[in-house]
Amino acid sequence: QVQLVESGGGSVQAGGSLRLSCAASGYTYSSYCMGWFRQAPGQEREGVAAIDSDGSTSYADSVKGRFTISQDNAKKTLYLQMNLLKPEDTAMYYCAADSRTLVGRMWHRPDQYKYWGQGTQVTVSS
Repeated sequence: QVQLVESGGGSVQAGGSLRLSCAASGYTYSSYCMGWFRQAPGQEREGVAAIDSDGSTSYADSVKGRFTISQDNAKKTLYLQMNLLKPEDTAMYYCAADSRTLVGRMWHRPDQYKYWGQGTQVTVSS
């Protein structure tokens, strides 16, 4: 079965960096759209970034220029490099996967992804 396992979360001060990883298994990784989402307490889950099987990417305006999504198809691993972190980036971060092409269309909608990881917590202090 499909499994997505996130890692790399932690606590950092504002201005710091973290790199999240999402290890995938159970499906043909390279053919899927992969996304990163986050959810802060009391808020809705929001799309952070996504990458399609052709390498095209999309980002939320709030993270453009600070976050970079990438993947290693050989390792079946998705990454999110987060730089210049801000307190408002504090949230549980989830990776998600779907077999459709979503970048440039509905990549930011959680209901468009079939598979989800359990999440990794990111806390940014001021």
